Amino acid sequence: MTAPETLLSVQGISKAFGGVQALSGVSISVARGSVYGLIGPNGAGKTTLFNVITGLIAPDAGCCTLDGRRLTGEPVHRVVQMGIARTFQNIRLFHQMSALENVMVGMHARSRTGALGAILRTRTVREEEARLEADAHALLERVGVEAHANDPAGSLPYGLQRRLEIARALASRPNMVALDEPAAGMNASETASLRELIVGLRDGGTTVLLIEHDVRLVMGLCDRVAVLDHGQLIAEGVPAQVQADPAVIEAYLGAPAAEPGARAAGRPH
Repeated sequence: MTAPETLLSVQGISKAFGGVQALSGVSISVARGSVYGLIGPNGAGKTTLFNVITGLIAPDAGCCTLDGRRLTGEPVHRVVQMGIARTFQNIRLFHQMSALENVMVGMHARSRTGALGAILRTRTVREEEARLEADAHALLERVGVEAHANDPAGSLPYGLQRRLEIARALASRPNMVALDEPAAGMNASETASLRELIVGLRDGGTTVLLIEHDVRLVMGLCDRVAVLDHGQLIAEGVPAQVQADPAVIEAYLGAPAAEPGARAAGRPH
């Protein structure tokens, strides 16, 4: 059987903030067309790793590549152009703009319109805008927000705002989308719908890198899972392997690795 092709390679990433070592030599590989989960206790370094991968912060050591192209050192807009889009733990929408306008903002990396074209409003510019608007409507339909296309983003229910942020990330047509706690604050029904959406993204060829505290969602959805604790990678593998790892049980439950007790057979929390 042919080994899955690596899309994202993270090698030896370290990052310190003052005296706090947020990441220590973290290395992971994300296969193309997979859902890869990143879990760990609060303060484990998950979001810091996301920020390094997506160009928001520079690592002290190590590098990241996407499709063999070096991401480390590139500014955020170049990382997007190279094929990675992301959402944030705290929703970052333009609340006064409509849902449709928010998605169209996410399409800037695809637009070929320069400043002069935007001023002159040429036929080519108008045609491109029409295509982008149609694509934005299609993305809203895909994430279940099309009925609210013309509503201000800030007026949408929380769960729909989460979905809208995913649509905006997808607007740049990324090879990989990085989702930072997309299920945070969702009820069971919204989480189930989110799971279907992520499965659809994977089945459609988009690779998904996922930070999530809902371990049940992660273990039932991801192809592989990495676990961080105090900035170090303590486990990596298929969900069944990770769930049974004594170091993971200890990190989540606080039980000694050698004596995890009766809860060791259950899922980490």
